[in-house]
Amino acid sequence: MPVGCTVHDDDRRLIAALSGDLGLGEVADLRVMLLKCLAEQPEALLIDLSRMTLSDPLALAVFRAVRRQAARWPGIPLLLCAPEPFTGTQLRSATYRSLPVFATVDAARAQAQLERHTLPMLSDELLPIAGAARQARNVATDACVRWGLPELLAPASLIASELVSNVVDHAHTMMTLRVTLRPRYLQIAVRDGAAGEPVPRTLAGAGTARGRGLLLVKATANSWGWLPTQDGKVVWASLRFA
Repeated sequence: MPVGCTVHDDDRRLIAALSGDLGLGEVADLRVMLLKCLAEQPEALLIDLSRMTLSDPLALAVFRAVRRQAARWPGIPLLLCAPEPFTGTQLRSATYRSLPVFATVDAARAQAQLERHTLPMLSDELLPIAGAARQARNVATDACVRWGLPELLAPASLIASELVSNVVDHAHTMMTLRVTLRPRYLQIAVRDGAAGEPVPRTLAGAGTARGRGLLLVKATANSWGWLPTQDGKVVWASLRFA
């Protein structure tokens, strides 16, 4: 039986309730479903295991992988809760004991509440037009000025501009730019309506800043990546500050 995933909002958190039998054959699809939850940038992701059985303990590695992604971006806690007895025993083993596991959803919810932080954030909805990159630079600049990060003005503006320009050139959809201040990191994310891996923009010519797209983002950011969403993807980048 394939693993199902029912997601619902819980006061700015997401609860993903899994059902079915988890084996190695279900890992790839489950990973994508959970990454889509992260792409919504909730305050925390709670994974309810009460209706999920386990046929292969090796498949639990999917939760470690998704938790690593959650820590990189969007920088939120991932909490497992209410596993059935066999699954709970495996999660308490040396292999998986780094994963946070709670006996009930309410216990996980209480822990998420303790870790809750209100994060400064600026966002804008942009059309896929030539002026979008300029507006993206304005939003990034505004964020750096508001939050006292003058050293990030240039790299944040460049990353925001290139991520948005990539959508204009390839995705051709409406997009949402979000700049978020997290402890030690400024995060820039652009969500669009085109599914699949982001396409690097074609070089516009030697010596030109425009046209280097994702190569420039990779060279400038401390880390970057992309995640699938229900209706497209989100591409993100992080800049560290002192």
